[in-house]
Amino acid sequence: MKREFQLDSRREFFAQTVGAMAILGVIASQRSRAADDPSHSAFSTDDASLRKTDPKLIAYEEASRWKAPHAEAKRIAMGPQDTPYVCSGNFLTAMSRDGTRGVEISVAEPTRCCAVAKDGTIYLGLRDHIEVFDAKGQPKAVWDSPGKKSWITGIAATESAVFATDAGNRVILRYDKSGKLVRRIGEKDEARNIPGFVVPSPFFDVEVARDGLLRVNNPGRHRMELYTQDGDFEGSWGTASMGIKGFCGCCNPINLALLPDGRFVTCEKGLPRVKIYSADGEFESVVAGVETFSENAKACGPADCTAGGLDAAVDSEGRIYILDLVTGDVRVMKPKA
Repeated sequence: MKREFQLDSRREFFAQTVGAMAILGVIASQRSRAADDPSHSAFSTDDASLRKTDPKLIAYEEASRWKAPHAEAKRIAMGPQDTPYVCSGNFLTAMSRDGTRGVEISVAEPTRCCAVAKDGTIYLGLRDHIEVFDAKGQPKAVWDSPGKKSWITGIAATESAVFATDAGNRVILRYDKSGKLVRRIGEKDEARNIPGFVVPSPFFDVEVARDGLLRVNNPGRHRMELYTQDGDFEGSWGTASMGIKGFCGCCNPINLALLPDGRFVTCEKGLPRVKIYSADGEFESVVAGVETFSENAKACGPADCTAGGLDAAVDSEGRIYILDLVTGDVRVMKPKA
């Protein structure tokens, strides 16, 4: 009898996912490249120098800091009126900039991700389905699960559609506002030049930019990809490297956010750091380096690459809210004067 794909923990996700096999080829490739040019290595064990960030590259400073409202913080998202929403434990909590709690939703299982539409409608991702609430936290709908293997890790909402990343099936799900699944985006299709997602661990995110295109991380390929809302592949950028301009380890970047002007905010694990890239994917600066997240840096190692990590959300003024998944700290970062 075929074994069911159970997703009871992030470690089990890594152990069971077929995508974990694909990453072995990536590792072998990177080690081969490293033999010719050490600057290309994404897997060097001698990373002490990489745990210190050149101060000249750091373009942000901490404006404030507060704790996630509950243990086991997973994601942070920005809602209307620059209201941060934090998924932690079995709760989704609206917060103020200084960390004061507002509306809170309690559900029967851990919250994984969320998006809040302009009208205040809340789309809350649980492990294998999405639940919908109004702006006051009152339940409106429970959408059907797209399948037993589903692991919902990211949500983005527009006026007419909701997009969810399913790390279990390595696909972006497009729903209409009634909860009907209308399209699956990003599945490997050579005829359409779609490479397919490599997602070794449950970190898979999506944002909709002002130009209407989807921005999504392909962590096993160490890059960002762009898709139309109908599923056409528009391009990608990113490279595997331990250097500050690239993405290191088995699977980075793990999460993303967009600045008001279209630039990218990327989050990494292993060497936890948050960086800024131009809309075209050129490295610009560091928001916070590895030294900022000392406990987080200890969490991810060769035995478990699914531990640790960061998430980020951006408000209308360009402040970046960084959630530390290990300590539960939320750092509000502002550009340096």
